[in-house]
Amino acid sequence: MTTPTGRAQGTAPASLQLPGIVLGVGLGGFLDGILLHQLLQWHHMLSSTNHDRIGVKYYDPHTVSGLEMNTVWDGVFHVVCWLAVLTGLAVLYSRVTHDRRRVWTSRVLWGWILAGWGLFNVVEGLLDHQILGIHHVHGGPHQIWWDMGFLALGVLLLIGGYLLQGGGRPFDPGAPADAGRRARSA
Repeated sequence: MTTPTGRAQGTAPASLQLPGIVLGVGLGGFLDGILLHQLLQWHHMLSSTNHDRIGVKYYDPHTVSGLEMNTVWDGVFHVVCWLAVLTGLAVLYSRVTHDRRRVWTSRVLWGWILAGWGLFNVVEGLLDHQILGIHHVHGGPHQIWWDMGFLALGVLLLIGGYLLQGGGRPFDPGAPADAGRRARSA
């Protein structure tokens, strides 16, 4: 039996969770790379490897050759962010078959994007800043506070995104635009 939305009864609609989180990871990474790596120049991917925990060769970002190597690794980081955004868009496009404009105003999608950005901050902050030690948010005598602030922001984004998406109206990205109205009037 099918429902007014055209779905088989008992099948769940495709979720916006996965594409939202993947988009949030990619967009959060882009913001980190553009703001902290390029505009503020607080760090690069390998700017703290003189104190890292895994033995990566140090490339002093204050020398031309060191900055060149850090720029290459910043570029690799941006490629990963770009691939995450493309993947998130592809998954979103495959799941949203009707009323595509409405999905972009959905609190559910934007909540999951914020949660993905928070996930990026938490994972990157724990992995690169704490566990590997290859760079810090803002190196120097107070770097632990900058790193902890980055992690705290990530946790706040995760919680805020989860709450935002939970407060959104349920959205079936595969249902025709008028299916919800037909279901309510039946």
